[in-house]
Amino acid sequence: MEVLFHLWFEIEGGKIIMATNETLKNQLSQQNQKQVPANQLGLKGLMNTPTMKRKFEEVLHENANAFMSNVMTLVSNDSYLAESEPMSILSGALTAATLNLGLDKNLGYAYLVPFNTKNKQTGKWERKAQFILGYKGYIQLAQRSGKYKALNVIEVYEGELLSWNRLTEEFEFDPNGRQSDDVIGYVGYFELLNGFKKTVYWTKQEIEAHRIANSKDKEKTKLSGVWATDYNAMARKTVLRNMLSKWGILSIEMQEATTSDEKVQQMQEDGNIISETEVEENTTMKTAEIINEADSDSLNQTDLFDTKNPPLE
Repeated sequence: MEVLFHLWFEIEGGKIIMATNETLKNQLSQQNQKQVPANQLGLKGLMNTPTMKRKFEEVLHENANAFMSNVMTLVSNDSYLAESEPMSILSGALTAATLNLGLDKNLGYAYLVPFNTKNKQTGKWERKAQFILGYKGYIQLAQRSGKYKALNVIEVYEGELLSWNRLTEEFEFDPNGRQSDDVIGYVGYFELLNGFKKTVYWTKQEIEAHRIANSKDKEKTKLSGVWATDYNAMARKTVLRNMLSKWGILSIEMQEATTSDEKVQQMQEDGNIISETEVEENTTMKTAEIINEADSDSLNQTDLFDTKNPPLE
């Protein structure tokens, strides 16, 4: 029903107050919004709900608005991500917010990547956003734990590897011996403040075997998703995550990150975030652009290293 009067009066608490058309429109808008199911609200509509605002404010406090604005900018600049289910975008963003990691691709801490996933109940393909933690995100979380003196993972190029003993973990490395741009493996290293050290080396073949074994694609040997757009970054993360989860000290944040990594997040009615146990990917799906690591080398966590005695140089 259209409101015809510009001014009207109502009684509230025994007092007569004046209301305008704008007041009525706001009230009607709020009533209509309450009647719209959450799954029918767009990303902006969901983000503006009191519940969602409160969830972000609980973890980010005064930085909540800036973070949510950055999420909107991220989505608007990525057409594939923009077509993903809004709730999966917000759930993934809230996971990043809980870990206090930005989603800026230039930082490389964490990403929201769209995938086609198959709904097991309906059998239909749905596009959802998947939370992916970058290897720099793992380094950032390890740094916060205050347990690590040094932590690094790098590519090893042809000619740089002199020898590797898997039993004693003796790794001889010549950074000046590079003969080509062919990557032959990846080496990870950490040292705890208590003096414990660990070095691991994965050959390119071992990385490939791990990738194929854990691929959810129908064509397991085919590169897809982030592996197709940024292979080295995913390989680094594979080495780092495996090394830290087996031999490192995992803070609560790092445990939560490991559990949420590479999974579609779902928000329950009580506002808690859970991870979908399995995601079946459609290999034809294009993924969000991931920044080239070469463009962001200056953003490495150099403050984790003992510059007087670098671990791998």
